[in-house]
Amino acid sequence: MSNVMEQGKKYNLYSWSAQKNLAPANIVDAKGIYFYDETGKKYYDMSSQLVNVNLGHKNQAVIDAIKAQADKLPFIAPSFSCDVRSQAAEMVVEASGLEGAKVFFVNAGAESNENAIKMAKMYTGKWKIFSMYRCYHGATYGSANLTGEPRRYINEPGIPGFIKYNGPYPYRAPKHVELKSEDDAAEYYLQTLEDQILYENPDAIAAIFMETVVGSNGVLVPPKKWIQGVRALCDKYNICMVCDEVMAGWYRTGTTFAYQQFDVKPDLVTFAKGSTCGYVPLGGVIASKKIADFFDEHAMMCGLTYSAHPMGCAACIATLNEYKRLNIAENVKKSGKHLGEKLEEMKKKHKCIGDVRYIGLFSIIEFVKNRETREPLVPYGRDPEGKMKKIIGMLKEGGFYTYSHENMIHVSPPLIITEQELDEAFEILDKVLDTVDTWVD
Repeated sequence: MSNVMEQGKKYNLYSWSAQKNLAPANIVDAKGIYFYDETGKKYYDMSSQLVNVNLGHKNQAVIDAIKAQADKLPFIAPSFSCDVRSQAAEMVVEASGLEGAKVFFVNAGAESNENAIKMAKMYTGKWKIFSMYRCYHGATYGSANLTGEPRRYINEPGIPGFIKYNGPYPYRAPKHVELKSEDDAAEYYLQTLEDQILYENPDAIAAIFMETVVGSNGVLVPPKKWIQGVRALCDKYNICMVCDEVMAGWYRTGTTFAYQQFDVKPDLVTFAKGSTCGYVPLGGVIASKKIADFFDEHAMMCGLTYSAHPMGCAACIATLNEYKRLNIAENVKKSGKHLGEKLEEMKKKHKCIGDVRYIGLFSIIEFVKNRETREPLVPYGRDPEGKMKKIIGMLKEGGFYTYSHENMIHVSPPLIITEQELDEAFEILDKVLDTVDTWVD
């Protein structure tokens, strides 16, 4: 272990891990879709780190913008105007397609959701918040209570008023429920959601949160009728519709925001990750016109020392310009189609794969013990034999970097990836899955 790694283990606490047996690689360089450790080993970054490095590593335009802003005005308190703060806000609102909207800038996705909770409560005067079971909205206290998957457990007992519902996941629908089409799935899950709304008292419900396309918990691409149905329920019961686009936003699915593919307009939109590709922390909440107008006469009780940080705003401007200059939407369409084809090939070849799901360059591989029973490769919330850890380890050894969640692995590379680069990376994946096939029935 190098001195850097030893120093890191001695003084750092690493996320989501028992620390004793960690051996975090020392990364010394990165460029495009690749990064390199101290031995010179090259890794295909097939998860865009944490599905945030959308433009790949070392985009020079974004780097130059950060340097220039550091020389010009590295910080000014959020109560002041400055050029990059105003310009970034205009660009984000225009990208949202929500006419008359405004944005409140924060530092990360969790903070985006924290503040969206407060905005929905302030606007509606209600106190209950709905969110999906299979979702992740962040690890701060409010966003962790939004979160539905096992990473919320450490925050329990939770905050009163946070209610979980089941969103569309047809692959794991109850056995007695026969879903023959996307419309069937939409109608089934909408009915169960409306039942919960009525059971919980619509007059108490401030917001329904959803990851527009569920990310780490399975890249669950919802039926169009589901998204539109949630919009209709929110209108019917005077509830805020909140789309969490922290992971799905900024061209990950092919459009600027994923909700734009479903012909709906949310009341609040949360974002982060791809707004700066991680080069500088930045996130935000886009408030639709009716909510933005509400705060003309009512104090918005949200505030952060680093809200709309000039360095983040400068990086955001450069990032959004680069999406246009590099025609990222077109590359996502082209490379995303190829990704889908490669995933379907893997599914046909490898019996360990139960399902693959994808939209744009956002995809998941779900592993099962048996395709007929659909039993997950590891139990929900546990991995007693370390099978997923072994898969990730084998992939990493081959130079294919990604992360796992439950019985799934992400394949969500930088949005600049080419078809040839996808083919090369999938050769590594293919060999690893040959081994995983020997573990299953």
